[in-house]
Amino acid sequence: MDLALAVDIGGTKFSVGLVTRNGELLDRQMVRVDHHASADELFADLAEAVQSQIRRAYDHHGRQPTVVGVGSAGPITRNVETISPLNILQWRGFPLRDKLREVTDLEVFGDGDAKALALAEGWLGAARGVDNFMAMVVSTGVGGGIVLNGQLLEGATGNAGHIGHVIVEPNGRRCTCGGRGCLEAEASGPAIEAITGRPPTQPTYEIMVRTGRLVGRGVASVCNLLDLKLVCVAGSVAIGFGATFFESAQRTLDELCGLEFSRKARIVPARLADEGPLVGAAAVGWRGLNRLQTA
Repeated sequence: MDLALAVDIGGTKFSVGLVTRNGELLDRQMVRVDHHASADELFADLAEAVQSQIRRAYDHHGRQPTVVGVGSAGPITRNVETISPLNILQWRGFPLRDKLREVTDLEVFGDGDAKALALAEGWLGAARGVDNFMAMVVSTGVGGGIVLNGQLLEGATGNAGHIGHVIVEPNGRRCTCGGRGCLEAEASGPAIEAITGRPPTQPTYEIMVRTGRLVGRGVASVCNLLDLKLVCVAGSVAIGFGATFFESAQRTLDELCGLEFSRKARIVPARLADEGPLVGAAAVGWRGLNRLQTA
């Protein structure tokens, strides 16, 4: 069976894995992002993990990767020709697709990390069988991917769904995007640490409630705008904060989604919270390969 080499680019770590056509994650490894390294040194770390997984595909699984799928924090350009993750300052306009093609000699297809998660959740996760939903990540950054009428929203540059830059606290903290009070500036892991002086792995009850409330505020705006009833959330902050976070977010949705079509909108944990980023990256790869083969 063919394998996709899946690559997830996050603000604090890179993950690389092997995923089957059925969405089974066979293998994976992780590399911490060294924020003091140069752009080329960062890519060398990623390339080492990529080559290691290719070797494991042959040596341990007896299979051959046939495509590379990438989910990356954004902003990105289409198909990750270039990426500029806000939390990786070294990579501004970094030519990720060409670099990965040189390392793997395979076709490379990419998309935003939360858009990739939306593909995974719609394929095998909490949104399976649902034609209208949003998937989002609350972690080092905050991103989203939106499916309307069964189609993943792309936008003019492929960056549709950036819920992390919806304003939830007017005149709030300055965001890396330049705005103030963005969801990412108030509810991401680095923001929580800056606000509280504590890492997000050691939250107080109050910060878990506040984070859920702010996420619920941003999500309510999207549900009211786009006629959505389901939002699936992954990411170390959301999943780490657990029931307290989701209950707070749901209460806020119940308060703010009062229109007939958005009433009873639900916010739930992503079913593929752990493997979702790599399964989603693989889905991006399979989608791209299918389009190429049928063109």
